[in-house]
Amino acid sequence: MQLTHYNSKFQPRSFPICLICDGLTSPYNIGGMFRIADAFGIEQLYFINSNQNLGNKYKRTSRSAEKHVSYELANNFESIYHDLKSKDYQFIVLEITEHSMPLSSSYLDYNKPVALIIGSENSGVSDGILEKIPKHLHIEMYGVNSSMNVVQSTAIALYELTNRFK
Repeated sequence: MQLTHYNSKFQPRSFPICLICDGLTSPYNIGGMFRIADAFGIEQLYFINSNQNLGNKYKRTSRSAEKHVSYELANNFESIYHDLKSKDYQFIVLEITEHSMPLSSSYLDYNKPVALIIGSENSGVSDGILEKIPKHLHIEMYGVNSSMNVVQSTAIALYELTNRFK
């Protein structure tokens, strides 16, 4: 018999991970971020440089996760960065860059909380954030394409990170 969220044995759990979404504009991707944040027990979701008027389209994809996930809409990265830095967060950017390392072989201190930064659907993480945050990680891919949907890649990264926190 297939289980549902009403009869599954998953134990609710929260992880010391904040997800910072830089420049998302698609309501479907925004809704997907709520759903992924809820599924992986993320403590806080931030949207910066995003569609500040979320409207209702994102709710279809989020499947009510927006009711359970703590989130904030912000105009800039700096205030979030300084707040989380003061709380000893370590920052990582999920982006393929000249200096990025594979997520699967990266080192993080799992005694400290993590701020994972992901970028927009079209242009990725903004240059200002890439310059400020030195740790860039990527997901190894083996096909012709060099990228995948932002929600899919975030899910892969959060799966990897939450498993390491366990």
